[in-house]
Amino acid sequence: MLELKAEPLTAEAFAPFGDVIDARASEWFPINAGRTRRYHDLARVETLGEEARTLISIFVSQPVAIPLDLDFLERHRLGSQAFMPLHEERFVVVVAPPGDEIDPAEVRAFVTDGRQGVNYRAGTWHAIQSVLEREGEFLVVDRGGEGSNCDEHPLALRVTL
Repeated sequence: MLELKAEPLTAEAFAPFGDVIDARASEWFPINAGRTRRYHDLARVETLGEEARTLISIFVSQPVAIPLDLDFLERHRLGSQAFMPLHEERFVVVVAPPGDEIDPAEVRAFVTDGRQGVNYRAGTWHAIQSVLEREGEFLVVDRGGEGSNCDEHPLALRVTL
């Protein structure tokens, strides 16, 4: 079993896998007669293939126990997948670079601070949603349309904080 210790999520450490969505680390400009701050273009949405379209969904996830034992990672080859917590829910992020195989030496684990979201690039291997202390609601932006867009790869791993 691969054992990982989740590290704090930072944009630099997560860059090989996608984007950290965090308004606190971004420039903004005023809109709506100056009453609204727009934190613009925080993640790159990817929708690849025929008949692709962008989906916006809400996921409600039950909390996991730590240590977190997982037996597979999944990927979405045809599009990115973004998760943004709606109520400052902390969650565990487990990722591996795109490719047909997963090299255990390249698997990483992160823990968010509750105000950060992630955007997995198309093809990035990742664990299923793993919210920590309480039930979590997430705004999810991903790809819909034609084609099979979810592969699973068996991999036994344990994540600690």
